[in-house]
Amino acid sequence: MTGVDLGSDEFAAGVRADLARVEQVIAEGIAEADGCVIEEALHLFEAGGKRFRPMFTILSGRIGGAMSDQVITAAAAMELTHLATLYHDDVMDEADARRGAPSANARWGNSIAILAGDYLFARASAFGADLGPRAVGVIAKCFGELVTGQMLELKGAGESDPVQHYLDTIWGKTGSLIATCGLLGALHGGAEEDLAQRMYRIGDAIGMAFQISDDIIDISSVAQQSGKTPGTDLREGVWTLPVLHALRDQGPDGDRLREILVGPVTDDALVAEAIEILGRSEGMKQARVTLDGYADTARAELAQLPESEARTALESLVTFTVARLG
Repeated sequence: MTGVDLGSDEFAAGVRADLARVEQVIAEGIAEADGCVIEEALHLFEAGGKRFRPMFTILSGRIGGAMSDQVITAAAAMELTHLATLYHDDVMDEADARRGAPSANARWGNSIAILAGDYLFARASAFGADLGPRAVGVIAKCFGELVTGQMLELKGAGESDPVQHYLDTIWGKTGSLIATCGLLGALHGGAEEDLAQRMYRIGDAIGMAFQISDDIIDISSVAQQSGKTPGTDLREGVWTLPVLHALRDQGPDGDRLREILVGPVTDDALVAEAIEILGRSEGMKQARVTLDGYADTARAELAQLPESEARTALESLVTFTVARLG
C-alpha cells in the first residue's frame, strides 16, 4: 500500500514477495473454476485494490514469528472474502462502477454478480479448510458477522441510537474481517493464543479507524485526492458518523442539513451544500475524535508487542490511516 512504511529494504521486499504469492494463490484458486465462472470471478480481483487485508494478515504472521504457506493461504482466504462482499454490496447499492471499472452487476446483471460473489466465498471456505478446523470455524464466524453488518445497514437504526448502530454496522462490515485477518495471520505464523487474540483486537481497532477515515474522506476530500466522487454516501442515502453527529446540531446548520437529508440526495447543488455544512460542523470534529480513539487503541495494543520490523510496519499502517485525512 502506498504511504505505508515497510521499513528496511529487506523486510519490505519480503512483504512484497509474500503479497505476490497471495496474488498467485488467488488467481490459481479462481482458475480452478468451470470456464463459465472464471471471467466474472476474476473481474474485481484483476481490477486491483489496496490489498489492505492480505497485507495485515502477512504482517500479523510475521508478528507470530514465522512466515509459512499457511499464512499466505489465510491471506488469500481473507482477500477472497472481501472481494465476495464487494460483488454483493454493488448489487445492493446498484453501483455502476468499482475500482475504476464497470461493476459486475452493471456488466453482467445482478444474478451473475451474486453468483460470482458466492463462488468467491466458496473458494475462501476451501482455503479455510486447508488451514484446519479452527480456521474453518473462525472464517464461518466472520461470514456471519459480515452478513449481520450488511443486514444492520439495510434495516437502519430504527429506535436504537443511530451512532451506536453505525458503529455496530461498520464493525460487522469492516472491523470483523480485518480482526479475523489478524487472528488467522498470527495463529498460522506460530503465535500463542494470547498474541493471536491481541492481533485480533488490533485488527478490530484498525478496521474501525480505516472505515471511519473513509467516511470522513467521502465528505472532506476532492475527487482527485480520494479517487471517488465526494458525497457518494450522501447520494446513496447512507448517513455515516460525521453526518449522524452533525444531524444532532440544533442550530441553523443542523436545521438546514435535516431539510436536505430526508433521503438520497441526487441534486448536485444540494450535495455540495450539504458537504459545505458538514465541513464546518461539529460532526466532523466528533468523528475525528472517534477515529483518533480507535487509532490510539491500536497503538496501545501494538506497544505491548516486542519490537520488530513487523510491529513498526503496523504502527506505520495506523499512522497512514489517520494521516490520509490531511
